[in-house]
Amino acid sequence: MVELNALVADLRAEGDEIDALVRDLPADGWARATPAKGWTVAHQIAHLAWTDERAMLAATDPEGFKAEFAGYAARATEGLDAVVDAEAVKAAARPDLLDWWRAGRDKLAATLLDLPAGTKLPWYGPPMSAASMATARLMETWAHGQDVADALGTRRTQTGRLRHVAHIGVRTRDFAYLVRGRQAPAEQFRVELMGPGEELWTWGPSDAAQRVTGPALEFCLLVTQRVHRADTALVAVGEDADAWLDIAQAFAGPPGTGREPGSRG
Repeated sequence: MVELNALVADLRAEGDEIDALVRDLPADGWARATPAKGWTVAHQIAHLAWTDERAMLAATDPEGFKAEFAGYAARATEGLDAVVDAEAVKAAARPDLLDWWRAGRDKLAATLLDLPAGTKLPWYGPPMSAASMATARLMETWAHGQDVADALGTRRTQTGRLRHVAHIGVRTRDFAYLVRGRQAPAEQFRVELMGPGEELWTWGPSDAAQRVTGPALEFCLLVTQRVHRADTALVAVGEDADAWLDIAQAFAGPPGTGREPGSRG
């Protein structure tokens, strides 16, 4: 288990890294297209700011969050994705977008640290502890930050924070089945990933028959649906592990469409 203070410090660091990519961008930089179809750099930051605000609502007013979520379901016949896209479009036009994101992520980090032990926050998937929420926000910040970096032609230096993204990717295995109306395998999988410093990160029993191995970066890109599986060096041993890599997702909400083969340079 990672201590909450360390997790939140890593969440802040991830936000600061993406902030550094966009803080000096001219207008045409904010308008640059990212790998997510129809989304510019501004849309990516707007989405992060909006979801940080939703996380704040979940942490400070759980019943208000639940009521808002119910309202989304009633308003959007196309589903939650339609709401997310509409909010990103609206927020991307804010003149104070960067300041809004900065203030929101700072407030959320402080709020998560102040939550009583054992608090469960409602979310678009299963309820989460403060530590799980911090990990989820770090994962999403990293993933959308990757889209920003790709749009700007920037190669990011990967850090040990990648382990948090990999961790939530492993922990959400059963959720990936659930949102597709499928039964998750009963047995645990073994996941062995090589971190950016050539350190080995592992999850699951060492003698598990179902196994996934490969570079941590590529696993994180896959579970956040930033790369097609065919463009990774990930190896699955066992029919169930192989099937999981085709549907893996680290994020809450409905299944994503993923990326096309060869779409990542």
